Amino acid sequence: MPRVLAFDSGIGGLGIVAQLRPVLPGIPIDYLADTAVFPYGEQPDTLLRARIVRLMGEAIDRLRPSVVVVACNTASTLALDSLRATYDVPFVGCVPPIKWAADQTRTGTIGLLATRATVHRPYLKALSARFAPDCTLLAHGARGLADMAENAFRGTPPDPALLRAELAGLFGQPGGAAIDVVGLGCTHYTFLLDAMREAGPPHVTWLDPAPAVARQVARVLAACPALTGSASSPLPDQFCFTAQPRNLAALRPGLSALGYGQDLPRLFDASPAAAYKG
Repeated sequence: MPRVLAFDSGIGGLGIVAQLRPVLPGIPIDYLADTAVFPYGEQPDTLLRARIVRLMGEAIDRLRPSVVVVACNTASTLALDSLRATYDVPFVGCVPPIKWAADQTRTGTIGLLATRATVHRPYLKALSARFAPDCTLLAHGARGLADMAENAFRGTPPDPALLRAELAGLFGQPGGAAIDVVGLGCTHYTFLLDAMREAGPPHVTWLDPAPAVARQVARVLAACPALTGSASSPLPDQFCFTAQPRNLAALRPGLSALGYGQDLPRLFDASPAAAYKG
């Protein structure tokens, strides 16, 4: 049976897992959260790239996925090419939905909420030049939103004042009033989507790439019958982390709703040749 591995620095990629469940019924979806260095958007590029490539190698060896979803914009924009060059397993990444936003805008001014690393990386400028050359792109590196999303997944809604302050970093920029489409450039923000719709300007369309990423994973699996047929494991769906996540008890209900058992998550020791532990 094929297996899917979704990977992020925290719970952000679980928004993609939620979309994967209905399109890949019965297929195990493992999850690895690199909580030891959360959030990725605040880490140095060189060290982070090396860590991601090494950690993914260990996860592939232990979990034997048919497809890996790099369910993190920061990791995708930084390390996706390196991962594909290093390992034979197909990778599906997450990138800021610039083309989608350019197709949807009426004013020609599009917005992006992402980590500071994604906002300042040349990758974003290249996406904008290629897919939205006639649009004005305004982006905001929203440091506080990932933490709000982690809390929201644990059942604590975001503080309205703090959320409005983060959104003001985007809409308060010169020309920000013209933004009519905002793309989510961090998978964590899926869990804040309803709150941002309520707090943001009423005319804005919000774009969450998670459903499109899930459909792409399904297409990749369907296109690789030899690969998917070769992957098998008696293990149930695994949820692993590289360091004890905060407020684990509050995390469990959300994990259970997504199909991860009560005996999870497991500690994934990121040292070479280590086994993950219950």
